[in-house]
Amino acid sequence: MAEKQFLTKKGYEERVALLENLKVVRRKEVAQKLKDAREQGDLSENAEYDAAKDEQRDIETRITELESILANAEIIQDTDKSKDKVKMESVVVLHDVDYDEDIEYTIVGSSEADTLHNRISNESPLGAAMIGKKVGETVKVEAPAGEIEYKIVSVKND
Repeated sequence: MAEKQFLTKKGYEERVALLENLKVVRRKEVAQKLKDAREQGDLSENAEYDAAKDEQRDIETRITELESILANAEIIQDTDKSKDKVKMESVVVLHDVDYDEDIEYTIVGSSEADTLHNRISNESPLGAAMIGKKVGETVKVEAPAGEIEYKIVSVKND
């Protein structure tokens, strides 16, 4: 049995929309590229055909991944109505005590995590440490370089 994929409602909806786009729009675009490349003749040395085939493979792989995620998705229900506590989908501003700088994170499910966009998983050490905390509280996380201490500056829940 596949592992449960915890998603926020927004993350689930984004994946449904992406899957629909891949199936309806992108498949047709690639099919047209393949048709155009075939019409050019010899496929053995046709770079456009090869590129379109690669793109088709990538799209089909992504469709399969998204279908698996959605089939095993569990939407995180927010029953906690408190506005000042860190929970799923909270946007949290932390103050790094050692470096004296602030950083903002959004708490999401593991399949939605994207560190380049400051979206961290509720299962990550920092995400797990923040869940349930409030503004003014301190969070300590063990990292390879040692313990890092953060102070929660603000919590925004929509």
